[in-house]
Amino acid sequence: MTNQHTSQGGTQRSSMSRRTLIQGGLAMALFSLFGQRHDHFEFVSSVHAGPRPPNLPSSKISGLTVLNERPLNIETPAHLLTHQVTPASHLFVRNNGIPPKAGSAEDWRLIIEGESIKKPVTFSIAELKARFSIVTRTYVLECAGNGRNEFTPSAKGNQWTTGAVGCVTWTGILLKALLEQVEMTSDAIYVAYVGADSHLSGQDGKKPISRGIPLKKAMSDDCMIAWSMNHEPIPRLHGYPLRLVVPGFPGSCSGKWLTGLLIRNKVHDGPKMGEKSYRIPCRPVAPGSPVEDTDMCIIEDMPVKSLITRPASGTVLKEASPVDVEGHAWSGTGPVAELHISVDFGQTWIRAKLNRPLNRYCWQQFRLTLPKMGPGYYEIWARATDEDGRSQPMVLPGWNPKGYLNNACHRVAIRIEAS
Repeated sequence: MTNQHTSQGGTQRSSMSRRTLIQGGLAMALFSLFGQRHDHFEFVSSVHAGPRPPNLPSSKISGLTVLNERPLNIETPAHLLTHQVTPASHLFVRNNGIPPKAGSAEDWRLIIEGESIKKPVTFSIAELKARFSIVTRTYVLECAGNGRNEFTPSAKGNQWTTGAVGCVTWTGILLKALLEQVEMTSDAIYVAYVGADSHLSGQDGKKPISRGIPLKKAMSDDCMIAWSMNHEPIPRLHGYPLRLVVPGFPGSCSGKWLTGLLIRNKVHDGPKMGEKSYRIPCRPVAPGSPVEDTDMCIIEDMPVKSLITRPASGTVLKEASPVDVEGHAWSGTGPVAELHISVDFGQTWIRAKLNRPLNRYCWQQFRLTLPKMGPGYYEIWARATDEDGRSQPMVLPGWNPKGYLNNACHRVAIRIEAS
């Protein structure tokens, strides 16, 4: 949030104090049970030349990080994402507008309409549960801007580090099953969502976001309309009582507070679909280069990626202590085949044990106990490779104006002291 500056300085101090209070209050209220204590050390930039050092967690604030208050956007430090299934209390929050007031699931309605449907159809949640087969899947949910803060030149938007990601269990119905029950016309090519959230301006009829996906993706065996997250009603901040879930695509495609689906005969043109929103240059560009909107392509499949959850960046260990490395790996196109760890800045790599996913688009856990290392500063790097042979880059991937799709190797810094 941008603070207003005054000649007396009072407004600025008040705003900063209020933000600190909100951050601390949210952290204490929601996440105090999940904090972990570590011994932290202060990184000296002259120790390591080249790419800037890994993000080191603050020793003053535990819990999650509030990036914005209006709209509310919160990310999770990597060392709190240890669970195979991310608890609701640990799942990042990405909002574009203001969540709707709490309503009754019994009164909620989903309307399917658009140019490419012969007759609009309305369903209650009870009808969805009664008329269609119920499925449960565990999917990664990741913001396309996760890792934006590493781009140089910097990119506008929430300065996510590594924590705009989680993996949760959804219960609902397949979007495909619902679409098969409506009369679409032959020109249908896109399916978009409408949510009940309101625009920050408060202007009636103005939506903060309404994105869409190709019909082919909507008709896959993976996309869902969900009413449950981790076997509980979806929390209000995550879309209660109904949400679209589109695994493998940016999290912005998984519309929250779902009230409508639009069957389109063209690429959807709702808010956050045009200009540079959730788009990258259609061909590589030099960092900082201007790119015309017409030369930007919509992001679909998310890239292969990994996250080290243990040890936390900034951990100090004794020389005799084993260094257990754990984390997750995932891809928007299919399973991850291999996960390698390096402690010498990518000169050599050690293959870690990698579990199979619970289902397609679920992240996979990895684990490795490193050989004994002597005293000193180390960076642990993780590199995932998918089944098609695509690996994470060791440096930032291609620059883009909005800082999307940073899937560079995750790096954490540790120090080992003599016993």
